[in-house]
Amino acid sequence: MKDDDRAPISVVIPTLNAAGALPGLLGDLVTGAVQGLVREVVVSDGGSSDATAAIAAAAGARTLEGPPGRGGQLRRGCAAARGAWLWSLHADTRLPPGWTGPAERFLARGTGAGWARLSFRAGGLPPRWVAGWANLRSRAGLPYGDQGLLLPRALYDASGGYPDQPLMEDVVLARNLRGHLAPLDLVLSTDAARYEGRWLRRGAANLVTLARWRAGTSPDRLAERYRR
Repeated sequence: MKDDDRAPISVVIPTLNAAGALPGLLGDLVTGAVQGLVREVVVSDGGSSDATAAIAAAAGARTLEGPPGRGGQLRRGCAAARGAWLWSLHADTRLPPGWTGPAERFLARGTGAGWARLSFRAGGLPPRWVAGWANLRSRAGLPYGDQGLLLPRALYDASGGYPDQPLMEDVVLARNLRGHLAPLDLVLSTDAARYEGRWLRRGAANLVTLARWRAGTSPDRLAERYRR
């Protein structure tokens, strides 16, 4: 994806062994590049051992290498990005057809941080319940990273940006953006593999993690338990 000084959005994607998921998102973003909306895609990699870097390079994305940890990867990616707007997306996210229209309308506002509604690429009631809770939480001012975050560079810098920590980096930034958050007219879909067979348990674990963080548990300890 060729760098275009006229296009406003730099997309920042943190990756770690994302070769299976990344092509789908990169393909979705092509429309934005063709329409002059996406200036560049910055893939901030945490040391992948698969073909992630090669896939990013073949798509014309810029690739940064650094230590793993989503907060640090996002911070490095945003620091290197050159667009007037930043859009952080997870590698397993997919954009819906026609996504450029809502994105352009949000940019026309000139300010604010936009988040998208969440859905899972899975059928049945549990995925809808978990996504519904996420969307309610977001309307209360706490969107997570898999809902994307589209905001002006100036607002990102003023809020302190993503902290270099392994977990809860999206929560920290969202709290610092209170009063500036607004919903995008978009629904992003995310991979459901980490939830399959344990929707309620995983949802409850996320709530416990948030509660422990608010009670003062360090992000490093939370990340260790989260991985287990």
